[in-house]
Amino acid sequence: MRARTLPLSRQRSGGGKPIARKALAVAAAVALSTGLLAGCADDGSDGGSGSSSDDEGKTKITMGLFGTFGYEEAGLYAEYEKLNPDIKIEQTVVERNENYYPALLNHLTTNSGLMDVQAIEIANIAEVVGTQADKFVDMSKVEGVDKKNWLDWKWAQATTKDGQTVGLGTDVGPMAICYRKDLFEKAGLPTDRAEVGKLWAGDWNKFVETGEKYKKKAGKDTFFMDSPGGLLNAVLSSEKEKFYDASGEVIYKTNPAVKAAFDLTAEAAEKGLVQSQTQFQPAWDTTIANSKFATVACPPWMLGTIKAKAKPEDAGKWDVAVAPKSGNWGGSFLGVPKSGKNVEEAQKLVAWLTAPEQQAKLFKVQGSFPSTPGAYDSPEVTGAKNEMTGDSPIGEIFSAAAKQIPTQVIGPKDQIIQQGLTDNGVILVTKGKSAKEAWETATKTIDNSLDK
Repeated sequence: MRARTLPLSRQRSGGGKPIARKALAVAAAVALSTGLLAGCADDGSDGGSGSSSDDEGKTKITMGLFGTFGYEEAGLYAEYEKLNPDIKIEQTVVERNENYYPALLNHLTTNSGLMDVQAIEIANIAEVVGTQADKFVDMSKVEGVDKKNWLDWKWAQATTKDGQTVGLGTDVGPMAICYRKDLFEKAGLPTDRAEVGKLWAGDWNKFVETGEKYKKKAGKDTFFMDSPGGLLNAVLSSEKEKFYDASGEVIYKTNPAVKAAFDLTAEAAEKGLVQSQTQFQPAWDTTIANSKFATVACPPWMLGTIKAKAKPEDAGKWDVAVAPKSGNWGGSFLGVPKSGKNVEEAQKLVAWLTAPEQQAKLFKVQGSFPSTPGAYDSPEVTGAKNEMTGDSPIGEIFSAAAKQIPTQVIGPKDQIIQQGLTDNGVILVTKGKSAKEAWETATKTIDNSLDK
């Protein structure tokens, strides 16, 4: 899984992929204290002042990334260099996006110090599209690039109103629900993935109701779901509008869908259905290893997190069911700054890395789910299996979910709002605060951050 840290309070970490955009709090803290911040600065200076060729006279394409996109791990750099003997690819990686993005934004603002290729996280794509599009090559005009190869909503996220596409989509995070078959059986619930999906089909309220049924028979040793933040993120991921409307106005406080999601999550917390945990923190990690919860909102990259944190004897005890509603959690883009030293070659590399064939290969090795539907029929996707979920046809499940994800309005400060609602909001309900108090605290924190 890819281990690249994603803004909206999620880190992916991995043994098998994400993930998480791609990591653990302790490890990250140590890494930051010993040089990641310096790495963040290097992310720009290397690209702006280094040579455009290596000692052998090859054209050196520099990649500015965060976390683990998996291209090197999947052998894609080596494959491209073999196909193009005059090319050498060099990546600079900052582990956490919250350290990578401010530096990228600074380099974009000054139009200096940029690498040949720069990654952009989904939570930041709206701000880049809205304020920095003129610094990027229009990838829609690159030879071999066809917008039809991408999911419509994925292409739209990186495209300006006048049709310029600042980056090509890498992966997406179609939502499913991962669940423990043994814990469901103990609680008297069905374990077959099709029957499990029927329990909550079409309605997140039914998901919480299933949690109440689980609690009645499961006892006090486990919770139905891993965290309040995970539930809130999952519910909001299926909404077309959440924090901003199509005109760019902030609407999170007045959008009934956001308040309904918050209240539903608070209800689950009040009823003791979710753990009092913040995702991707060491304490949360241990609850996976100790089998303390039965379900988790599960984009493809979450399987890597489960695999990395679970005990070996839990392999095969997990399965994947369709989520109440289709949604998306995660995904990034690769853009080519106009001020890079090897713009033409960088365009070719990005087009190749994001083509369906390469996205399928990446999924097989890293678990990054393709944003190109053309990859969904490939053997790497249709035959995909995960040792934690046994014979579950994960490629088919996630492919079906990806095709149903709504085109969602992404705002420039989505990350700040999402984290405010989770880390300063619904988590408080598990600690004794009322839903009203939690909402007021969250909105006050968010508004202060937005200077409203």
